[in-house]
Amino acid sequence: MFTSVSPTVWALTAVGFVAIVVLDLVVIARRKSAVTMRQATVWVIFYVALAALFAVGLFVFRSGTSGSEFVAGYITEYSLSVDNLFVFVVIFSRFAVPRDFQQKVLFVGILLSLVLRGGFILIGAEIIERFSWVFYIFGAFLLYTAVQLLRGGHSPEESGYQENVAIRTARRLLPMEPVYDGARLTTTVGTRRRLTPMVLVFVAIGTTDLLFALDSIPAIFGLTKEPFLVFTANAFALMGLRQLFFLIGGLLDRMVYLSTGLSVVLAFIGIKLVVEAMHHDGVSWAPQIPILVSLGVIVGTLTITAVASLIAARRGGRKPEEAVLSPGG
Repeated sequence: MFTSVSPTVWALTAVGFVAIVVLDLVVIARRKSAVTMRQATVWVIFYVALAALFAVGLFVFRSGTSGSEFVAGYITEYSLSVDNLFVFVVIFSRFAVPRDFQQKVLFVGILLSLVLRGGFILIGAEIIERFSWVFYIFGAFLLYTAVQLLRGGHSPEESGYQENVAIRTARRLLPMEPVYDGARLTTTVGTRRRLTPMVLVFVAIGTTDLLFALDSIPAIFGLTKEPFLVFTANAFALMGLRQLFFLIGGLLDRMVYLSTGLSVVLAFIGIKLVVEAMHHDGVSWAPQIPILVSLGVIVGTLTITAVASLIAARRGGRKPEEAVLSPGG
């Protein structure tokens, strides 16, 4: 399953990502106030530059195909991660998370997402290696997800966030206080130890991460079958997501067509998976879709989506000062 990349490269890559996570954690520990726009901008540029540098390394030391597959996967996963931010906005608003603690919650949420996606990548790669017909299932799942995205949307106003079974069960069974005690998970009331609403926030973030991992892994396996590229594209897409939240938090509700664009991308990848599975099974008319075509469709669709969203926001007449940097603040 991992023969295309040596264990040494895997180890060095893992060490690199751990170093980035530790650096991010140290920055959070030292910061006593909310993230500023300038800080968020610098860190987002830093993480995107790291991903670009990694892509260049793939083009130079491996092949154009590997580099193109990584870029296509990274853009797709990054866009899905931005869509994930819509749900984070709703969760923070729904649970009234104080702004000063949002960055810590985001860090844990993103770290959890990275772990979940890593696990799904291992499972997915093993299944693909043993059962090629699973691409039909992946393709059908992506088409279903595309339809759901197109019907539902993920803007804070449209999402209609409902507490899931895990949250309702936690509310019912756990000894819960109604108010926060800083960023702590527990608090003392008299002589009793009780949980704070922060526990519910982490349950909400964790279950959301699980659902988005189920969407994102089939999507990227539709662009590359190499676990190393799948993992690195996901990891780079998640790095800097916390800072991106504070950078575009007030602009998320302006990306009115993001879900539409993502539905087109997921539908395209779903069709690509089914068609290429048919090609693999000997169907003569079913073509293999080159990665450059996939990259062109993804970039083109998301560019049109962004431009159309900005035009719609401008025509809507919303003033910049009306946007809120992040909820709960």
